[in-house]
Amino acid sequence: MRVLGLVAVLGLAGCAALQQSAVPQEARLSAEVLTVVLGDGTLCRADWAAAGGAGRLEPCGPGYDYRVTVVEKPNLLRQVWTELTSALGAEGAVPPMAKVEISGAGRTWAFVSPPPVE
Repeated sequence: MRVLGLVAVLGLAGCAALQQSAVPQEARLSAEVLTVVLGDGTLCRADWAAAGGAGRLEPCGPGYDYRVTVVEKPNLLRQVWTELTSALGAEGAVPPMAKVEISGAGRTWAFVSPPPVE
């Protein structure tokens, strides 16, 4: 009987260790959509451009607020690349350079978009 109890306790502990909390792990931007990936694998999306750069991710985890601050004057090479892709008909193919802040439960997570290359 003791062995069965020990197995049950260890099994529950193992399941608890596998579960990730629903906190932001990654944020990506397109020209219009903010995509946030939570630690439990949930994908959350918001139309940040239509919302004016700030809003709330309602159906996502406990609900998080977001703020997107676009870099208005990126470096010259980035400006040339963005204009070139737009001229070739690939409008919106280059994601905006921005800082993304996700806040909730008394914490704030900061991300940059596009993410830095490692």
